[in-house]
Amino acid sequence: MGRQRLPVIVGFGGVNAAGRSSGHHAFARMTWSAQSAGQKRRTLDAMARLMGVESAPSQERYMLDHTLIRRIEPRHFDVDAVPWNQRLPLHSDDQPVDFDLDRKYLPDRVPPHWQVTATSVTHVNVRIAGQQDFLLPTTREFEVKSAGQLPTGFEPGQLYPSRNHPRGLQMAVYAASDALGNLGLDWEDVTRRVAVDQISVYAGSAMGQLDAAGAGGMIKSRYNGQRVTSKYCPLSFAEMPADFINAYVLGSLGSTGASLGACASFLYNLRHGIDDIRSGRARVAFVGAAEAPITPEIMEGYAAMGALATEKGLRQLDGLAGDQEPDFRRACRPFAPNCGFTIAESAQMVVLFDDELAMELGATIFGAATDVFVNADGHKKSISGPGVGNYITMARAVAAARAIVGEQALRRGGLVQAHGTGTPQNRVTESEILSRTAQAFGIEEWPVIAVKCYLGHSIGAAAGDQLNSTLGLWQHGILPGIATTDSIAGDVHREHLGFSHAHREVDPAQQHYAIINSKGFGGNNASATLMSPATTKRMLRARYSAQQWRDWERANDLVRSRRQAYDDGMIAGSIDPVYKFDHGVLHDDDIALGDRSLTIGGHTVSLDCASPYDDMKID
Repeated sequence: MGRQRLPVIVGFGGVNAAGRSSGHHAFARMTWSAQSAGQKRRTLDAMARLMGVESAPSQERYMLDHTLIRRIEPRHFDVDAVPWNQRLPLHSDDQPVDFDLDRKYLPDRVPPHWQVTATSVTHVNVRIAGQQDFLLPTTREFEVKSAGQLPTGFEPGQLYPSRNHPRGLQMAVYAASDALGNLGLDWEDVTRRVAVDQISVYAGSAMGQLDAAGAGGMIKSRYNGQRVTSKYCPLSFAEMPADFINAYVLGSLGSTGASLGACASFLYNLRHGIDDIRSGRARVAFVGAAEAPITPEIMEGYAAMGALATEKGLRQLDGLAGDQEPDFRRACRPFAPNCGFTIAESAQMVVLFDDELAMELGATIFGAATDVFVNADGHKKSISGPGVGNYITMARAVAAARAIVGEQALRRGGLVQAHGTGTPQNRVTESEILSRTAQAFGIEEWPVIAVKCYLGHSIGAAAGDQLNSTLGLWQHGILPGIATTDSIAGDVHREHLGFSHAHREVDPAQQHYAIINSKGFGGNNASATLMSPATTKRMLRARYSAQQWRDWERANDLVRSRRQAYDDGMIAGSIDPVYKFDHGVLHDDDIALGDRSLTIGGHTVSLDCASPYDDMKID
């Protein structure tokens, strides 16, 4: 195939139930017991800044207890008293129902069986004969009481002029800003070296913005007697995270959008970024997802499917009496005796450069994203049930890794980040796919990682959680254990796989690759092939001269110091998210249009296109 550009991971950021992704702080929180004292202190400082508490030993237990999966906090909703409208059908027989009402509350169209009589200038009496349905505002106890929530006290919308943005978009702004800071490069310098149309942004949310500031408010406002605002509709679109990043963070004019594949959406977007880099359509790609599904309406939908771990189900798993509260921290138990997944909120971003740009700018090498494979399930009995397409994506992803690292490295230096939702169906079907794939490729004791046991399932952003935790794994040399259980379920396929509830130490230099697996409702399957930093550097050294490598090392010294300064500033609270509202807006007068090039705001876009169909010319 010849020389092809390598999509190098040069930056990452975001926030989930474990905290801030950049600096590997979220990973350090997940693997807390295996971290050094120094790393614990720094991550405590990072968590304290997020949570708005003092970074002191006396606050350590509070911070640990108020991160990861836990009982749903009142800032989302009160699980013991969820508001709803109960139907109240009334029927008057011989005795009509009557009541007094302020005139302003009379409906525009008075029902024909209402008798309305004025009692004063401002009030009327209403008499109803026959049947009348009312909705009675009341509350009820929610059967699902756990979720993977952002650290207590952290509200991204308070860090910039959020103007009532939906929570998912607030998180997207934070994640993109975090990735930009983690990049360690002056973004203006990057844009000076890269054509304006060679920066791609692919980010979205699988379900759109469904909270009260987005589609949720738009849909239910009139039912609740409230006004629909002009912001609800436009801010609710599923691709809006990418739009916000373009408009308010990067100012990008390049390719953009969101590819949706339910819970595999992050990898669908990663595929676009990889394809753009490899083909030369882009030199930079921001890829991400943001999901904020901790609302009673969304959770009700998943609960109705029997997909979520309920309080009753957790009690039954642990043999607790009806009045005993289960350990909500252990709600998600991948590949173990379990009763459903745990929903979560998260926003994750990664930044890809082509290898030449990464070398030129001295960008830090966190790894490489070489391939994403996507396949459907074909004919299905249940649209939400798993199917066979994941066999194709996994086999192709492992084969792609083998083509790069070779047979021996494939068998002794890799891992798989499982989808690992914590449902009985997933533990059986995914474990069989992983086991048979490992057997086919001659892999023994293939380490299986399932980070949803810490973070929960963030729907479209879930694979972003998996990817960014993989970068932390390669940095710290720790394989996170499935810590919410000490046993693997009897129906899990264990042959050729390595499950562990405890953290395991590995040598990062001997880690070669990782496979990120993701499955989605509807038959959406995606598996990504990632190369470790060690492998990526070996690949780059094979392509570039010794002098070019030394030049990269010198340039990277400054980049690493800038990344450290960014992390220090975030911990100190001196850095705010990038949010450029009404900044540098371009107009018609900023365009110079010719038949061979277009100049926009001083940046040139070439229009000198060669036909890809030379053998089909018609002139």
